[in-house]
Amino acid sequence: MGAVSLSLVRHGESTANIAATTAEAARAEVIDAPLRDADVPLSQVGAAQALAVGDWLRGLPDDQFPTALWCSPYLRAADTARLVCEGQRAPLPVRVDERLRDRELGILDALTTVGVEARLPMEAARRRRLGKFYYRPPGGESWADVALRLRFVLADIDREHDGGRVLLITHDAVITLARYICENLSEAQVLELARATPLLNASVSRLLRPSGAGAWQLDYYNRVEHIQRSEAPVTVHTGDRDVFPR
Repeated sequence: MGAVSLSLVRHGESTANIAATTAEAARAEVIDAPLRDADVPLSQVGAAQALAVGDWLRGLPDDQFPTALWCSPYLRAADTARLVCEGQRAPLPVRVDERLRDRELGILDALTTVGVEARLPMEAARRRRLGKFYYRPPGGESWADVALRLRFVLADIDREHDGGRVLLITHDAVITLARYICENLSEAQVLELARATPLLNASVSRLLRPSGAGAWQLDYYNRVEHIQRSEAPVTVHTGDRDVFPR
């Protein structure tokens, strides 16, 4: 037996999200993000979005309120968790787990799509040929690599939270791959999900498994009504949308 619900929250908008989107729009080669990925903070908008997630959590009935919270150690996720937990009806001890960190980009770190094409044309060609799921940049991870570490996290959650309702605060690729694992999706299905449905900052998704065993069922995905009810804007910052091998 194991957990009966997984609520998946993407961190609020970060300063690097803004820098990356700005650089891509300007067709710059390099993203102006001097901090290492683990230290990137929330933007002011991201902090407001995290508080809106806290409002969503306060509005849940008792039988849906999480019994545990697991979080990526990266600052933008950890700060989202801290803000979400403020003023809740019950304490939610935060379990920080490095396996929930964002995908590591290795040699591609801080490069835009234009930058990869201009500075690393052989890597750009290899990425196009392999597609997002199996392409591993030198020094970095493929989506398959992230899925492998996530499988161990989910196994630990089941072992430690039998019958529990677990909230995960993490990154867009991790949430997408949680669906891949929990719903037994194929490579084509998870890549289409990534292409067609950009995961919004501070969005909430939920998977259910009332028996605590077997396959999970999607309850809802990428919801942002809580942000729309607040004064914070809804934001989307995604990576390369060209995900399929070609």
